[in-house]
Amino acid sequence: MTTAATSPEPTAPAFDGDALEQVIAAHALPDWVTQRRREAFAVLAATGLPDRRSENWMRTDLRLFKPQAWRLGTPPAPGAAVPAGLLAEAIATGTSGDEWLAGDHAAPVAPAAAGRLAGRIVTLDGHAVRAELDPDLVRRGVRFGTAEQLLPEIGDRLRPHWCTVIDPAADHFAALHSAFHRGSAILYVPDGVTVAEPLHVLATISAGGIDTSHVLVVLGAGAEATLLTETAGGGAAGAVGGFHCGATEIVVGRGAFLRMVNLQNWNTGVWHFARQRAVVHENGRLQWTLGALGSRLSQVAQDVALVGRQAGAQVNGVMFTEGRQQLVYNTLQHHQAPSCRSDLLYKGALQDRSRLVWRGMIKVDKAAQKTDGYQRNDNLMLSAHARADSIPGLEIEADDVRCTHGATSGRVDTDQIFYAQARGLTADEAARLVVAGFFQQVFDRITIPPVREALARAIGSRIRRLS
Repeated sequence: MTTAATSPEPTAPAFDGDALEQVIAAHALPDWVTQRRREAFAVLAATGLPDRRSENWMRTDLRLFKPQAWRLGTPPAPGAAVPAGLLAEAIATGTSGDEWLAGDHAAPVAPAAAGRLAGRIVTLDGHAVRAELDPDLVRRGVRFGTAEQLLPEIGDRLRPHWCTVIDPAADHFAALHSAFHRGSAILYVPDGVTVAEPLHVLATISAGGIDTSHVLVVLGAGAEATLLTETAGGGAAGAVGGFHCGATEIVVGRGAFLRMVNLQNWNTGVWHFARQRAVVHENGRLQWTLGALGSRLSQVAQDVALVGRQAGAQVNGVMFTEGRQQLVYNTLQHHQAPSCRSDLLYKGALQDRSRLVWRGMIKVDKAAQKTDGYQRNDNLMLSAHARADSIPGLEIEADDVRCTHGATSGRVDTDQIFYAQARGLTADEAARLVVAGFFQQVFDRITIPPVREALARAIGSRIRRLS
């Protein structure tokens, strides 16, 4: 359920100096956070919107994005309706005998009850409306809450990572986020602690709303956790939409294991800009699943840095576009230490006049001998008017590596559709069957059943007959 459509608050400040001072005054955070905000604002003031001279932005059309049209709003009224995420059904009712966690683990983990969460944070228009954590985890040293709750409490442990894992000066949107972040969520798991049930973050906006939320995850040595993050809400295409400018920072400690999920399901009028970066230390493991279904335009940078010997990362991407949506994803697998492994698989399906761009890079530093890196992107066009651009790349300085990449784009085999229809399926049902088979390879890699099922349902509900 979404709130009624409203325009951005006309009397609220834009992203200027006065707005910065109001954000600082409204959010009680340590002085070092304020200093970082001011440094980022100085970059913002000196930086314009990215243009097509930048490799990561040359295929992104920003001509209809008007930054001056967006203004920070006021806190939502008590009891305001919060849009539902893709995982709402699983959270409310569980998933018919399935466990939240399944498949490979770094260490034995007690099965979690279906639908149960260890903690939950919900925000609306950049303001927290719910924040809770299992008291038993609090006693074990786990912290999961908003920036206002945790930065004053454990800032000494978070300061080395907060707005430093990503580069606040990377571009206009990175600087805007680092200056104006609010409604942020933090997960800190101390050394050796395993969090058996998932934790959940849902960031939502009303029609015309703004979200600048920040997510920071820090896992200590030997720790283990699962974090599910979602976005939802905003207005539809052709009406007042919404604006998201966010960031995710992940630090996986020595020998730790993190399952990270990002599900982007904004309504079709939302502008979505995000930077996401993970740093994985020695023997650490990261399984990162991304679902991109909504928004008017998405521009996302997703980076993984393997900085410790024998670190590993598996990255799974599921994307679906329709209408005139454009999704642009730039991924980087950066091998900085020896004997590390990265494995990236992105799959996208496109219908109508939508466009999907994936630009991937495996970068191997000179010291990163014995690297094993792989990346693949497959796209399935359901319309003659859809367009997919796949641009894999390798940048290798070491001489003892195994790095491969691949990319495919094509239309549905009409013989498959005919075969399915000949056995009694309608054209829409046949298209859904073919697309489900196309995504099965990446679904098989997702070890969280409710996430896999929610993505399959969401994509299936959007598929129409081929055009």
